[in-house]
Amino acid sequence: MQALMIESCQPIVAGRDPLVLREIDVPRPGRGEVLIRVLACGVCHTELDEIEGRTPPAFLPMIPGHQVIGEIVELGDGVQGLDAGARIGVAWIYSACGKCEFCNRGRENLCPHFLATGRDAHGGYAEYMVAPAGFVHPIPEALATVQAAPLLCAGAIGYRSLALTELKNGQVLGLTGFGGSGHLVLHMVRHLFPDSPVYVFARSTEQRRFALELGAAWAGASDDEPPGLLDSIIDTTPAWKPSMDALSVLKPGGRLVINAIRKQEDDKDLLRTLRYEHHLWMEKEIKSVANVCRSDVREFLALAAWTDIQPEVLSYPLAHASTALFELKKGNFRGARVLVME
Repeated sequence: MQALMIESCQPIVAGRDPLVLREIDVPRPGRGEVLIRVLACGVCHTELDEIEGRTPPAFLPMIPGHQVIGEIVELGDGVQGLDAGARIGVAWIYSACGKCEFCNRGRENLCPHFLATGRDAHGGYAEYMVAPAGFVHPIPEALATVQAAPLLCAGAIGYRSLALTELKNGQVLGLTGFGGSGHLVLHMVRHLFPDSPVYVFARSTEQRRFALELGAAWAGASDDEPPGLLDSIIDTTPAWKPSMDALSVLKPGGRLVINAIRKQEDDKDLLRTLRYEHHLWMEKEIKSVANVCRSDVREFLALAAWTDIQPEVLSYPLAHASTALFELKKGNFRGARVLVME
């Protein structure tokens, strides 16, 4: 099979492909695993973090990709409840131990043995992959294959982030950054909290225009002054400045939910400008989002199918993944990027 691999961690620069296309053997499913023929795989900002070494893979070479839609072609020993030919998805959560205190409390996203697809185990930038049967997700018939791919991470992590805001209908939500996850959260809010206005803070005029087209009540840059203070804000950016700007426009008792696996090291000095009385006083809160649980993925897929949430998608053949990654790093884009297997 063909697979795109991270062979070394290095900055993504023009003229050098960040991934290497290799022909390797099709993997075999072990006990409790399924072999999947990949149909589509979403492109996520976390792949940039892996390639550039901020979130390095557990081993090299590594096949990235954790928003995988495919069909089961072979069952390993002991697999029950799944059939060959079934269309399924594989998300960021590749596996968890199922035995620790966090797994037993329904918080497998915090499991110390959590494995991430495409970082700790080979992912979906390939024609085939294997995954534990208990961690694959049936894809509702109402969801098209390419459109379903971003729902597995951008959608599921957005769903978890929205839950962590504890937003009530009618309260004001802010979205800092408006990429694959942000535009899906806006869709969710329109269905779940129809009386809640959404203010979007985005760095590019194209993203701000896109947000307004999708129903945002206001859109501006991260340091622009919104029409009023916000009850909750979800920050999906890799930078510290938008987080600092967000804290300054929260209401008393408001909550900032940071949905980012890493923040940039080169702007950490901004934290020295944090002023307690301005940014944190009046019981403001900061909460991080760590990974996802299987329940996040499955609940959001059901919600997306029921409410007809359709992400805006730009698709690429597998061999053009580098183009998708360069555009993602540049940041001036609408919606999500998805690799489609030929």
